[in-house]
Formats: sequence, C-alpha cells, structure tokens
Amino acid sequence: MRERPVREGPVRERPAQKRAAILAAARELFVRDGVERTSMDAVAARANVSKRTVYDYYGDKQGLLLGVIVDGGESLSASLHAALDRHLSDAADIRDIETLERALAAFAVDVGVTIIASADYATVFTLVAEQRSQLPGLNDHPLADAPEEAIAERLAHFAKRGLLDAPDPRLAADHFNALTTLLAYNNQPDPARANVDQVRQTMIDGVHAFIRAYAARDARDARDASVASAVASGRHGCS
Repeated sequence: MRERPVREGPVRERPAQKRAAILAAARELFVRDGVERTSMDAVAARANVSKRTVYDYYGDKQGLLLGVIVDGGESLSASLHAALDRHLSDAADIRDIETLERALAAFAVDVGVTIIASADYATVFTLVAEQRSQLPGLNDHPLADAPEEAIAERLAHFAKRGLLDAPDPRLAADHFNALTTLLAYNNQPDPARANVDQVRQTMIDGVHAFIRAYAARDARDARDASVASAVASGRHGCS
C-alpha cells in the first residue's frame, strides 16, 4: 500500500527575508516621518511582522537605526569597490598624469551616477547627519571609514608610482570626496531629481581640481612638456 505524501504547512518566511522587510520598512519610515516619530509598532506593521520579531532582531530603536545605516553602507561600499576595480586597479592602463586624471574622472562619474541617484545613499547620508550623536558606536564600525580608506589605498598606490604628491593618502581621499561625491550630493540631495549630466560634470570638475592640487611635480612637468611639444608640432605643421 502506497503511503500518502505528507502535506506541509505554509512555508515560513526566512530570517533573511524578515530582516530585509524590517530594514526596508524602517528606512522608509525613518526618512519620511523622522526617527523620533517612528514607533517600533509602525515598523512591524509596515514589514508585516510582529513587534516581538523586530525587537528580537534589533533590540531597540537605536539598534534598528544602526541596522538601517549599516545595511545601506554595505550596499554603497560594494558599489564603490566595484567602481575602483573597474577604473583604478593595478591592471588599469594608467601611465601618466593625464591617464590618471581620466581614470579618476571615470571612477568618480561611475560612483556619482550610481550612488548620488541612489535612495540608499540619501538615506545613509541623511540619517548619519541627523542621528550621529545618538549612535556612539557608529564611528567605531568598520564601515565608518571604509570608503575613504579604499580610495586612500589607491591614491597611495599612484603616489608610489610618482604620479601624485600625497604624503597623507587619507587626507587626500577626504579632499577627493569633498570635491566630488560630497559636492555633488550637496548640489542635488534628492536622488529622485538628480540630474545625471550635472552630477557627471561636478565629478569631472572635482577630479580636475584634485589633480591640480595633488599631481606630482615631475608628472605635471612631463604633461606640460608633452602639451608644449604638441603645440609646437602643430604650429610647425601649419607653417
């Protein structure tokens, strides 16, 4: 006699799915209504989970806020590292200050178009700016300095190759970010209305200013000599 197959009950939602739902709900409510005015009950209702589940996963509202920021930060960090690999890896064809400027501009535009127009970036930037004093552990989190450290490592690499004069690569990375990503966000804080062409131009202009400040003298002299030679050749050809 054949056994009847056992019917399984409804498949329970996996913890990862519940966490994602909770974070998505909290992110939306924190930005829309403010952290102080958002209750854990409201987050649970929006995520379609019990309030006990929210507390079990995140402890309290401060833990949930940190979870939202870290989740967004991890997404942005992954995008930034992918852009670094595409444009500024050791295998990149970067021979002189001109090709370095083009590579840095391509990297900055890639990051700008991807991140500035991202709701994750806007959420992280806004929540960190508003709630840093309420999150004493945020500064010690590994993600706190990860983007700047990743850029600093690449700038140090090109300094060793004689293309940049950057004795303090981390400071150089801070200046790079200030001239590109932070300026672009300051000009267009709403990702839904971000003008891609304006973001691109801000990034290109910022990189040009960075190169003017940080290009090594020998690399700058070599570029100027190359430009002068090209101009002279052009004049000679026209004569």
